[in-house]
Amino acid sequence: MTPETIISLENVSIFQKKNLILNNVNLNVDKGEFVYLIGKTGSGKSSLLRVLYGDIKLTQGEGAVAGYNLRKIKNKEIPFLRRKLGIVFQDFQLLTDRSAYENLEFVLKATGWENSLKMADRISEVLAKVGLSTKGFKMPHELSGGEQQRLAIARALLNDPDVMLADEPSGNLDPETSNEIMNLFFDISKSGRAVVMATHNYSLIEKFPARIVKFDQGKVFDQSQN
Repeated sequence: MTPETIISLENVSIFQKKNLILNNVNLNVDKGEFVYLIGKTGSGKSSLLRVLYGDIKLTQGEGAVAGYNLRKIKNKEIPFLRRKLGIVFQDFQLLTDRSAYENLEFVLKATGWENSLKMADRISEVLAKVGLSTKGFKMPHELSGGEQQRLAIARALLNDPDVMLADEPSGNLDPETSNEIMNLFFDISKSGRAVVMATHNYSLIEKFPARIVKFDQGKVFDQSQN
């Protein structure tokens, strides 16, 4: 790994239970790089993301993310790995019984923050970054789909991650809102974070060109080198 490489996978095979999902994956992602993972549903994009955040154990090949060795990582270290990652899902995964502010506060408390003033400052900061400064008091169901996804991105930014992983983040959004969310992700990548986004929305890729990694028949192909 070079100092700028934040994700490194070498000769990695990914299994779910005993099924081989992806074979012989080689992938490096540098800080500040934006990478699309494209391929049909079931082609292994989500499985690769799950390996990166420690949800699927890496058993074959070598892998490292944000300084953590994915082959050797212990279960008790996975929460520390995840603090270096921001993870955004298609279905938002917000706590429906808490306000936007409380959703963010919950994550900070769960990741070891204790000072309520510092927490309030950080929450204000990330809400401002995603354009939700005035919406902290609202419950998730009072927010539009785009606002819920912005809140999910704010949550992912809380611990100032090195890497943002996004799994079909515009899958439930209309085209205009998708464009706003994409602009937000590109801003995040320009701030020096790596962004890895799984999608099968080709019109977004045309509008927001970046490096493309294609998943097909259990293999991964890097289609565009920067």
